[in-house]
Amino acid sequence: MITIGTKWFFGLGIVSLITAAFYGWTTGGTFIGPVTVGYKGGVGDHFGYGILVAAGVISLFQGFALTAWRDADPQATAQVVHLDSLPAVRPAGTSYWPPLAAFGAALVVLGLVFEPILFIFGLIAMGFVLVEWTVQTWADHATGDPATNARIRNRIMNPIEFPLAGALAIGVLVLSVSRVLLAVSELNAVWVAGGIATLVLVGGAIIASRPRLSSNAVVGLLLVAAIVVIALGVAGGVAGKREFHPFGTEPSEERQSEEGALPVTEVTP
Repeated sequence: MITIGTKWFFGLGIVSLITAAFYGWTTGGTFIGPVTVGYKGGVGDHFGYGILVAAGVISLFQGFALTAWRDADPQATAQVVHLDSLPAVRPAGTSYWPPLAAFGAALVVLGLVFEPILFIFGLIAMGFVLVEWTVQTWADHATGDPATNARIRNRIMNPIEFPLAGALAIGVLVLSVSRVLLAVSELNAVWVAGGIATLVLVGGAIIASRPRLSSNAVVGLLLVAAIVVIALGVAGGVAGKREFHPFGTEPSEERQSEEGALPVTEVTP
């Protein structure tokens, strides 16, 4: 019997692979290329095709994993670990993955309207949340001890999530701040960059000085900061870039060089 979680992930994986094939065909790929993952022809846009194929493979892998563990069914898990029964499983605690998934969806929408790179970051964030949320749900029901469940989850995900989360945060921060710096004047850009660096330094010092601060509070603060930074980046992108001039050239001189020399009119006596 196929479990509910297995059906969901198998369906998501098949839809992702079919979407990848259609994406490859509509972005310049050959007829057989997207079907053979580029072995017999082109796949069109490599980046988008690769993301969709990766999403399909990950979803199918999750489906096979849930099939083996029977959606963390206690009886099936007991058979795998060769025990007569497992301890009672406690209800799962609060999770901050739903708001992060909504944050990724917001990035996708903003990317479709304003910046295409935000669309890519949104897809990466939603895929990251999908894997994290799945592993978290499985780990919460692995044993009856919450501390053991947390250690199981951290041992699997910490080597993956720290580099990816850091790269995603840096990419979104650099992109959003660059939109703001390109929209304001040269002098204001210096003040904005200095102010952002000061806020990052002060915020990091406050969090480091309070070790008892809960992880949920830290994630909430970081999420609010990310929303503010992205909102500023969208506002800067809507405002557009300021006018740039070659070094050592005044705006009037540049305009005159583009329009050409003024015609000389002869004055007859």
